[in-house]
Amino acid sequence: MAAKFIALGSGSAVAADRIITILSPDSAPAKRLIQEARSTGLLIDATYGKKTRSIFVMDSDHIVISALSTEKAILRTGENEDETSEG
Repeated sequence: MAAKFIALGSGSAVAADRIITILSPDSAPAKRLIQEARSTGLLIDATYGKKTRSIFVMDSDHIVISALSTEKAILRTGENEDETSEG
């Protein structure tokens, strides 16, 4: 079985089957989550200096922040599911 990835831009991607949830970075709890991940060394910054628009919580306890909007990330996750059901 081939792994499915969600492109984050700038050559970065995350494994779709390792994502627990995708969050918007606007709330105080989401901001705390980023700070805690940064302090424990579990933050992966895939924004490349752009504004954080989505947060990926991974099954490995890593937090991936991205400039990809939450809505686009969710749509790309759905695209991966469509490919799986067709193949």
